[in-house]
Amino acid sequence: MAGTTASNADTAAPYEVDECRGVLRVYSDGSIVRSSKPSFNVPVRDDGSVLWKDVLFDPAHDLHLRLYKPASASASPAKLPIFYYIHGGGFCIGSRTWPNCQNYCFKLASELHAVVVAPDYRLAPENRLPAAVEDGYTAVKWLQAQALEASDAWLADVADFGRVFISGDSAGGNMAHNLAVRLRAGAPELAPVVVRGYVLLAPFFGGTVWSKSEAEGPKDAFLNLELIDRFWRLSIPAGDTTDHPLVNPFGPSSLDLEHLNLDPILVVAGGADLLKDRAEEYAAKLKAWGKKVEYVEFQGLQHGFFTIDPDSQDSKRLMLIIKRFIDDNST
Repeated sequence: MAGTTASNADTAAPYEVDECRGVLRVYSDGSIVRSSKPSFNVPVRDDGSVLWKDVLFDPAHDLHLRLYKPASASASPAKLPIFYYIHGGGFCIGSRTWPNCQNYCFKLASELHAVVVAPDYRLAPENRLPAAVEDGYTAVKWLQAQALEASDAWLADVADFGRVFISGDSAGGNMAHNLAVRLRAGAPELAPVVVRGYVLLAPFFGGTVWSKSEAEGPKDAFLNLELIDRFWRLSIPAGDTTDHPLVNPFGPSSLDLEHLNLDPILVVAGGADLLKDRAEEYAAKLKAWGKKVEYVEFQGLQHGFFTIDPDSQDSKRLMLIIKRFIDDNST
């Protein structure tokens, strides 16, 4: 009887051990199942006022980015700033092709009057950090090649490679920070591309000690502590902790940011976002060290409010803040 029980145990079907927003499932035998459907099933609002196309930027990893530009751009002699938008998803889910990402990029291109670059990156747990951050770097190096070659008229005829801004949402905001630290002020290694600033939208930072907003945040929050912990568990390097330098900007082994020369940074957080305290601390510390940093908090709003409801008054206000940040740092 015992032998039968052991045999049954050996052949037992794998069971689910982790799940992320219905699109990623991890099983006890290590297998991973990803759904082709986005977790945000909203209609794509493509009215033709913004043109877009996909480009392969990393053949080695089959990674694409999506380019957007206002349809009216070709009629104007003035070239447009370039605005990177790196999607979120806890480093585990998300895509440039998801409708919520595409709709927000339509808004960014139209209302900022900019060329928007939305790259994909390798996702965890199949590809743990630093894979995503390395892919973000590859995506900006791709832009340098475009500036040097000017072979794609679709982009080169309208884009101002001397006015580049790098933004990211949640995990993408974390990546924008790590790019700012790696590239330093002006990003000289990207010449003739010039980076003018960074926009960190609800950046996904962590640490082994919970912040007050994490510890006391509601369990039914859009991004609650259980999901935060799950994303980190699936994405940080095996055997490491959330004090990893790519996760915690102020961890014990993180680079000392006080003496780094950084480009201007805009940090945005929702007041009801569990990540709010980390974003606020990040901005406060950098500002105290003399960096050009602006922190904007939207009272009572949850994580990702600007992509969840891009037509809300708060989302429209945020767009104006980003527009002003671009204008203020374009010269």
